[in-house]
Amino acid sequence: MRGPIMRFFLNEDINFLVTNRLPRRFATQLVGKIARIEHPLVAKPSIALWKFFASVDLSDARTTRFKSLRDGFVRPLRDDARAFDTDPDSIASPCDALVGAHGRIEDDRLYQVKGFPYRLGDLIPDPNLVERFRDGSFVTLRLTAGMYHRFHAPTDIAVEGVTYLSGDCWNVNPIALKRVERLFSRNERAVIEARTLVSGRPLLIVPVAAILVASIRLHCLDTERTLREHGPGRRACAARIGKGEEMGWFEHGSTILLFLPRGMTLSGHLVEGQAIRAGEVIGRTG
Repeated sequence: MRGPIMRFFLNEDINFLVTNRLPRRFATQLVGKIARIEHPLVAKPSIALWKFFASVDLSDARTTRFKSLRDGFVRPLRDDARAFDTDPDSIASPCDALVGAHGRIEDDRLYQVKGFPYRLGDLIPDPNLVERFRDGSFVTLRLTAGMYHRFHAPTDIAVEGVTYLSGDCWNVNPIALKRVERLFSRNERAVIEARTLVSGRPLLIVPVAAILVASIRLHCLDTERTLREHGPGRRACAARIGKGEEMGWFEHGSTILLFLPRGMTLSGHLVEGQAIRAGEVIGRTG
């Protein structure tokens, strides 16, 4: 049964219609409420549907028993489940993900997929930040619905500020990225300004929310509230986070955009569509 059903929903036209041509914010709020319900009559079937459609792998989860769908989304892993590269000059993937568009930023232009450019200034509201990463590098890391949803520091960093930008909640899968121009710049997102502790070079981490639960929580602010509850605007931070330490989590699959300045390099082995895990090397500080 699963094969024919998945082929039906992965048809590009049907997938785009089902996941985007509906009241996205309403659907997101509704699923968010359902995901928190701990009553077995709601939790058990919703978890079963999630496992069926999302190809969930729980082999490295700390527990496989969840009180609610949200508990499954934000599940922690066993302590030894992810190993972060110990080289202080390496940049590790902050999350489990599928590699999307990546490469050099051409002046301030980059791509969400081939043929769909957008401007760094559309994504990031601060022109000074845009200048820091002009002609740098970027990598798009997409977390699917069944993946581990927590993300970690890619190297030893000091977080200096977080800017929350309210927005839409388009699906961020490749089907939507090929159809919706400047999608990342339209969606709800956070701009996390950081510096590497080894070299003092800037690093930019941009979690982008997507349809359905679409919540972002950060330890350097307050995980009791989502960034949406904190409200728009920039908040100064002075948080030091060691490589591999947890930074926060999504409450559904989404995307993290990682930006490196000129002088830092992405690994040459990255391939679009490649599955990677948190801790794997994706770049270097020099």
